[in-house]
Amino acid sequence: MTALSSNAAPSPLTHAEIISIIVGVMLAMFLAALDQTIVATAMPTIGDDLGDIAHLPWVVTAYLLAATAVTPLYGKLSDIHGRRVTMLVGIGVFMLGSLACALAPTMLLLVIGRFIQGLGGGGLISLAQTIMGDITSPRERARYQSLIAVVFVSASVMGPLLGGFFAEKLHWSLIFWINLPLGLAAFFMTYRLLRKLPRHERPHRIDVLGGLLMLAATVSLMLALNWGGLRYPWISPEIIGLLIVSAVMWVAFVLRLRTAVEPFLPLSLLANQVVRNGTLCSGLGMGAYIGLTIYLPVYLQTVYGMTASETGLMLVPLMAGTVVGATVSGNLMARVQHYKRLPLFGLAISIIGLVALAIHPERMSLTSFEILLGLISIALGTMLPVVTVSIQNATPLHQLGTSMAIMNFCRQLGGALAVAVFGAIVLGAFAQRDGVASPEMMAIGFVGSDIDFAPTFRWVFIAAAVALAAALAALIAMEERPLRATVDEMPVAAE
Repeated sequence: MTALSSNAAPSPLTHAEIISIIVGVMLAMFLAALDQTIVATAMPTIGDDLGDIAHLPWVVTAYLLAATAVTPLYGKLSDIHGRRVTMLVGIGVFMLGSLACALAPTMLLLVIGRFIQGLGGGGLISLAQTIMGDITSPRERARYQSLIAVVFVSASVMGPLLGGFFAEKLHWSLIFWINLPLGLAAFFMTYRLLRKLPRHERPHRIDVLGGLLMLAATVSLMLALNWGGLRYPWISPEIIGLLIVSAVMWVAFVLRLRTAVEPFLPLSLLANQVVRNGTLCSGLGMGAYIGLTIYLPVYLQTVYGMTASETGLMLVPLMAGTVVGATVSGNLMARVQHYKRLPLFGLAISIIGLVALAIHPERMSLTSFEILLGLISIALGTMLPVVTVSIQNATPLHQLGTSMAIMNFCRQLGGALAVAVFGAIVLGAFAQRDGVASPEMMAIGFVGSDIDFAPTFRWVFIAAAVALAAALAALIAMEERPLRATVDEMPVAAE
């Protein structure tokens, strides 16, 4: 007991050290977020240069599969072995994958490199949030959550621009070379200072079988969601088989949780109603947001007849509004007792905005559309810091890494599910005319099609509104516990 106490209370961090650690982990988070967006605009050039268009989608899929599958593992490892070593391993593996991608002479080797990148990048986002939880109390932590939104918005805006510029003006390999100096900066900024992090890890054994079952269930589900409606029809033997395999693996994983001495995901954490409802709210809300960021450009190109560059400018309110909403909510959360009220109101506003778009999916004035999009985004952004900090506030410090990993894992699954549902709606309309739907059709955004897509997108907006309504229900059910004022204070138990 004495040893544990000494580990948990090293010399206090100064304000300058806290800021340095936050900058370092934000840079690591930026690396992972950037690589989810920077490749998209360069893919045609990569496929042409390597002479392999057929397997080009695997450049995205390989990273997504690996990153999603290992996210819970990083959280568990950080709770067992500490944040510092886990973060440094993640950055190192990510840089190794980046180097493999930059030097890849064939599509196969590029896909392998992207998979290695995902193995490293999958833990960086949740680890950054966990480390912020280690060094700041829940009451003051809410103010820093807007930085996470800034990171994702920056990656969303800069990624496609940098990817297109490198591929067109220089060479596509620079997309991966740029990760090396950024990764080194993140590595050395955190290497020394992370030694001073408070230590909360406890000796545990990893449930290898449980981890493998969760990995198999996740990979098969992600493959089904990524291939369904694009590479194979939803009712094809391939997709149905993957969904069956995933369902069987999930059932086996749940049974393993009930029988293992130390399950891969602690049952006490899953029984925590704040963690459970907060994670559900976050997954549904972020899923709808990710789906909208993917399909709103298609909406603007088909219904409004805009070019790709024009759609990018039109989506600025969607990106910037999230940061504004998260910043306002985060700062207010630290000052009020009932911090759920703003995101409850915000989610309701977002649902109303999406219903308005569903009622009138035809062209409206650009000013009206931008105002509506900005309101939806700002209102949705109010949810992000409240849910994240609430989960951290209700989680014991020695399980903080696992809880953040679960939350981010569900966000990624929610995004994949939303993209699959929205894609099934949009691609289904295209397939009604030509009988097929493929990734190539997605790439051209249906420009030139004689189909009126406005009625189709009515159902996309309805689907997004339903997802946010479910997120609102989960947020209502989530208990509003008093925020802890210090880092080491124990979570308040449910009444």
